[in-house]
Amino acid sequence: MSDKSLAITKFSDLANPTRFLALASRILPWLAALSALCLAAGLYMAFTTDSDYQQGNTVRIMYVHVPAAWLSMMCYTVMAVAAIGTLVWRHPLADVAHKSATPIGAAFTLIALITGSLWGKPMWGTWWVWDARLTSVFILFLMYLGLIAFNKAMDDPSKAARVSAVLILVGFVNIPIIKFSVEWWNTLHQPASVLRLGGPAIASEFLWPLLTMAIGFTLLFFTLHIAAMRNEIWRRRIAVQRRLAARRASRESAKS
Repeated sequence: MSDKSLAITKFSDLANPTRFLALASRILPWLAALSALCLAAGLYMAFTTDSDYQQGNTVRIMYVHVPAAWLSMMCYTVMAVAAIGTLVWRHPLADVAHKSATPIGAAFTLIALITGSLWGKPMWGTWWVWDARLTSVFILFLMYLGLIAFNKAMDDPSKAARVSAVLILVGFVNIPIIKFSVEWWNTLHQPASVLRLGGPAIASEFLWPLLTMAIGFTLLFFTLHIAAMRNEIWRRRIAVQRRLAARRASRESAKS
């Protein structure tokens, strides 16, 4: 069997919820431990590095704000990929993936908005401005909340999965707007200083704690996402068992 065929077979194997649950049980403790270690190291570095000569200790908010902002967009990107899996390949776990990621993305986006406001007050003199970057991130937060509400309101899981996937893909247009808003429009928010063509524009003493926190946040996201997917699979299995039990009870009562 070729390497390509083997990879396809392994991907298909993960479509089996039982195999996914077994894999999740094995990797979750390691992911949780790695995320805890990275976050602990990142926080230690964040609080032991020197303060910025302009921003003072306010610069330390960056170590939470920036990773949370990155994860808010990455989470929605993961949801968009899962939405394609739902609509195109009908992958059994694709719906579980984007439904489980939605509240996690909302949480990261809320953290980014709150920490951004905490940083903006001493730096800009205001908690909030309706510029392109802040407004597009706020719209992203509303999109997350809308998807959560929609998933809870729909009674038909299969129909909810397809409609949610379409809404996610339509809303994905907001991700490049968030990313490039500081370049397309004149905003108070500073341009990218880490992921840029000319290399990072941030001093290494601030860059390493930031990257460590970003890795920790990313590992935390995957830990929470896999755990949420596992819980969603169990919830659906329990719901199916309850429906079957109700039908059996209904048939037995009808016979009697």
